[in-house]
Amino acid sequence: MKAIVVEQIGSFSIRNVNIPHPVAGEVMIRVSVTGLCRTDLKLIRVGHRDLVLPRVPGEEVVGTISEIGTDVSGFSCGQRVYVYPGTACGKCPACKSGAENLCEDMRIMGFHRDGGFAEYVLAPVKSLISISDKLPDEIAIFAEPLSCCLNALELSRLKKGETIGIWGAGPAGRLLCRGASALGAEPFVIEPDERRRSLANGFKKPTRNGFDVCIVAVGSVEAYKEAISHLNPRGRVVVFSGLAPDASNLQIDFNQFHYYEQTLVGAYGCSYRHGQQALEFLADGRVKVKDLISHKMPLWELEKALKLVEKRSGLKILLYP
Repeated sequence: MKAIVVEQIGSFSIRNVNIPHPVAGEVMIRVSVTGLCRTDLKLIRVGHRDLVLPRVPGEEVVGTISEIGTDVSGFSCGQRVYVYPGTACGKCPACKSGAENLCEDMRIMGFHRDGGFAEYVLAPVKSLISISDKLPDEIAIFAEPLSCCLNALELSRLKKGETIGIWGAGPAGRLLCRGASALGAEPFVIEPDERRRSLANGFKKPTRNGFDVCIVAVGSVEAYKEAISHLNPRGRVVVFSGLAPDASNLQIDFNQFHYYEQTLVGAYGCSYRHGQQALEFLADGRVKVKDLISHKMPLWELEKALKLVEKRSGLKILLYP
């Protein structure tokens, strides 16, 4: 089969590799569609904390089961599935608390094990979530990025009727906005780039100075400073997007958090239950995403797709192997 392989940071190659076959507890999936995000760009161009080389990237996968290993039940060949990208031990304190994304032994598809930038990918059966017949592949693929947004919204303790400021009108920012609306909150998107705003249908300009929750969905120091300055008393700010190492030493006035009883919380990845919730929201239309698809491209045009992400020249890019 053909696959995208990263052997050293800064480049990738399209190679013919052996088709993998499942062992106990695994299935082989024929990839229908895979999503591209800025994390993939970071992984290939500059590396990532969790990346182990050589690697086939791709943590957003929807496909059809084509082969089943031993000790697999509940799934069959021909079944359409979404792959939750992580595998956790299920025994550590993080797992027992419902935060398996922070598991000490977390292994992520596309980082620690090969991902979906290929014609076929192996996945543990415990990572599979079946897809409703009424949910097209191109919509179901949003389950992974939406899962990460739902995790961030959960950590923000967002309540119905509260206001939420979201910095960034890219795919993640738009999904945070729509996820917040589905949860009954009132979202506002802050995006200084007029070109970026024009790509986001339904853009809602902020009409207030303070928010109950602020989430930063863009890797910008200035965005974090702005978000913190717009936080209401007892407000919560969520660190959703990471910063480059040379920009991560952001100075924060902790007296503000002290006197106004505010909260600063991080959000990284998602848990299996967020994938289930995301697919439910997508299937019943509580979160609509079709208009966020800006490009559909063959996987083998990855370099062109990465440049689009790099230049912020689109929204969600779907790749087809």
